This record gives sequence, C-alpha cells and structure tokens, in this order.
Amino acid sequence: RAIDYLGKPGGFLNDANVRIPLPGSVDKIASGLRAVGQGALVDEFETTMNKAAETAIPKTLDIVKDTVQNMTLEDAANILNGGDDAATRYLREKAGPSLEKAIKPIVSQATDQVGATASYKQLTANAGGGMLGGLLGGGSALDLDSYVTEKTLDGLFYKLAQEEKAIRQNPVARSTDLLKQVFGR
Repeated sequence: RAIDYLGKPGGFLNDANVRIPLPGSVDKIASGLRAVGQGALVDEFETTMNKAAETAIPKTLDIVKDTVQNMTLEDAANILNGGDDAATRYLREKAGPSLEKAIKPIVSQATDQVGATASYKQLTANAGGGMLGGLLGGGSALDLDSYVTEKTLDGLFYKLAQEEKAIRQNPVARSTDLLKQVFGR
C-alpha cells in the first residue's frame, strides 16, 4: 500500500511527512529568489524533485517482494518479535542498496528533463569550487540525483514503517492472508 500511495501523483508532493524539501544548498538561496520574483522557479524545482520520486517509487515493488520472499525463518522470527518497525528496518538493511541502484537512474532522467532542476544540474556540474560551489555547498551537496534518491527511500521507509505499525496494532489492518499468518498469533 505504501508503494501504491507514494507512486500516485501527489504521493510525495502533497504529503508533508514525505515531501522532499529543497536541498539545504538551494534552500539557502530560495528566499532571495522569491524576493526577486523567482518564486515560481523555486516551486517548480521542489515539484520536480517530488514528481521524480513519484515516478521512481513503483520500481521498488519487485525488489521489496524479492527481499520478503528470500527471508529466512530466523529473519521472520526476528521481525515477528521485533519492534513496531522491525520489518521496515529489515527491508532497509537488506534491500536498501538494490533500491537505490534501481531508482537513481529514474530520478536522474526525471530531473534532467525539467527546467529548474535541469538548469541546477547544469550550473552545478562544474561548480564544485568557486563562488557558486561555495554558495551551494560544494561537492556532494551539489548531487541532486543522490539527494532525491535518498529522500525518496526515506519517504518509502517512513510510509512502510507507518503501515507496519498499523498492521501490528490493529488486526483489521491485516487484510491479506499472508499478513494474517505472519502477525496473527
């Protein structure tokens, strides 16, 4: 359900808990841009990052399914007896690198195609040093694709943890036979 929710239009953008904010390097100059009438550019930038996440998130489903299917009995017991987010922590540990590898190219393609983020990426491509690099944070702070990918996964795991907690606390939320078998003691 978390993947379906996040993969819909507005799944990231319209949810304050997972909305991807401007990177700190851009946030530093956003108010200045707004002050000189460039607020629409700032808004477009933030919208594009969130739409990139919404586009990429459906690609995580197969990886999550494979991770669950390859779980050992010991893993399942640890999850069953673990905290409210034990399954989510397991998925983050076991699937995190594969998820990142799967969605980063999609994020990159999405942010390459739209004005504000495409312009940012062009500006920062050679700005590791100098005044612009210093203003924007330099180095990895300039890597928009890594930033959006990281925040996309943070949002996914946040929503999965919420869903897991609801399943553990509310038997009605155990809507599938598999969930009933795993959590219905």
